[in-house]
Amino acid sequence: MTPSVPTVLVLEADPPPRLGRLTGRARIVHTDEAGLAERLPGADVLLVWDFTSYAVREAWPGEGPRPRWVHTASAGVDHLLCPELAASDTVVTNARGIFDQPIAEYVAALVLAVAKDLPRTLEYQRERTWRHREARRVAGTRACVVGTGPIGRAIVRVLKALGVTTALVGRVPRTGVYGPDDLDRLMSRADWVIAAAPLTERTYRMFDTHRFGVMQPSAFFVNVGRGGLVDEEALAGALSRRWIAGAALDVFATEPLPGSSPLWEVPGLIVSPHMSGDTVGWRDELGAQFVELYERWAAGRSLLNVVDKTRGYVPGH
Repeated sequence: MTPSVPTVLVLEADPPPRLGRLTGRARIVHTDEAGLAERLPGADVLLVWDFTSYAVREAWPGEGPRPRWVHTASAGVDHLLCPELAASDTVVTNARGIFDQPIAEYVAALVLAVAKDLPRTLEYQRERTWRHREARRVAGTRACVVGTGPIGRAIVRVLKALGVTTALVGRVPRTGVYGPDDLDRLMSRADWVIAAAPLTERTYRMFDTHRFGVMQPSAFFVNVGRGGLVDEEALAGALSRRWIAGAALDVFATEPLPGSSPLWEVPGLIVSPHMSGDTVGWRDELGAQFVELYERWAAGRSLLNVVDKTRGYVPGH
């Protein structure tokens, strides 16, 4: 009699994950959002490959059979955590470690592009206009990075390499990390404010009218964390009133950003389609990470990247 193998249910997205290494070691079942609730009770593991979906919140079973482990192919977990999942004994893991350096490079690219006025250079080139300007020096400027996870710390490392003086802000003050009570003061002195925090009840819309009001008129704001960190209407108002010099959003409260959204036309706002961490080959890295975690799980070893479901992120920093 052939021994049974665990069932891995994949909440599908295109292109699908490459899980060939699990042949013979797992039964792979694919589903879309509509079929998730029906198939969840029969799964041992759920791979949330479609990390833009909120279907897990609606489909998660209460009492009775349910997956013992849920893995999301994303750094954020706010899209899947619900009270029932948080209260269960199901382990949740995320894709911590895949996006750190790419997002840090993206932030550095924005800082350099803004300081050197590259958007207007390209615009003037299209207009065949020769217009000399003076650019800003990046070295010696100040950055306030909010979020002490691997992404925030990678941003700090890359910005320091450019000569930027950085301050890292987290949930709890400790050596090398400032606390929430220091945030307004640090933002008021910063040339660059970068949001890279997880989305929790404590961080929801933490960047609001008050926070944009304490920033310098010459400062630039970047959000590469989660869309819900920012009161988008407040940011649009701050930019329109020129409270701050500019901003860049890579994440939004609603994604994809609708064509009807006024954010597309806010002066001084750079809009990018949630791509700061997506580099060539990133999906293969995500698939390989899941396979490695599965091998640990199947062997009875402790999993990595385990999310504290009460906090909404992987603790450790």
